[in-house]
Amino acid sequence: MSAPRSRWVALWRALRAVLHVLRGLWIIRREFDRLTPSQRALVVREWSRQMLRIMGVALVVRGTPPVRGPVLLVANHISWLDILVMDAAHPARFVSKADVKHWPVLGALITGAGTLYIERESRRDAMRVVHQMAAALLGDDTLAVFPEGTTSDGGELLPFHANLIQAAISAEAPALPVALKYLDGEQGTPSAAPLFLGETTLVQSIWSTLRAPDLQAVVTYGKPQEAAGRDRRAWAGDLREAVGELLQTHSTPTG
Repeated sequence: MSAPRSRWVALWRALRAVLHVLRGLWIIRREFDRLTPSQRALVVREWSRQMLRIMGVALVVRGTPPVRGPVLLVANHISWLDILVMDAAHPARFVSKADVKHWPVLGALITGAGTLYIERESRRDAMRVVHQMAAALLGDDTLAVFPEGTTSDGGELLPFHANLIQAAISAEAPALPVALKYLDGEQGTPSAAPLFLGETTLVQSIWSTLRAPDLQAVVTYGKPQEAAGRDRRAWAGDLREAVGELLQTHSTPTG
């Protein structure tokens, strides 16, 4: 494994990242209301790509991102960094657990970008969010979910919860499997730097990411799927299988 960057490099990255977050908050509060959806998506994509550059994370995109909505992106979940990486590849509205809303500074930024929040322990709240998602898909939105329900170490997929998949069935919208992984660019091996699980705090995970050398974020898009008569549980199982297959792909980067 490559040696970590010095603390001074990480601190410089952190300072620039904070300033970039503040710029993002200013854009959301001052400009977003005047922009069309396509303009907003472009702003989010470029802001996210710049943040990855500031943090020293190289973006690698494989496969073909969706051209437009409606579509439900279904991805594995490794880190707090996943939302930023997916927005840098192709912006979407995310469905996230409610406590993300209370993250210092980042929570306000994620909320301002149109995130839908869910109380994962509440079945009634899940139904509310499914209705919101279906309405957004009927409005041609691009939504993204992490059906594992929590982060993993990226080595093995957790079971996919099926509740949120119902939104795509109700809206008759396609689902697109997406695989995320983080690599040491020099070694080509999985990187643990962005992991956010167990006893690791958000601050610890961010600091580890800032110190990581040659970190690559790889986003691999699969083929869109229609429900084709499947119920949400069967479709969730098939989407999990598709994401798992994408995680094993080693195709040449396309962007």
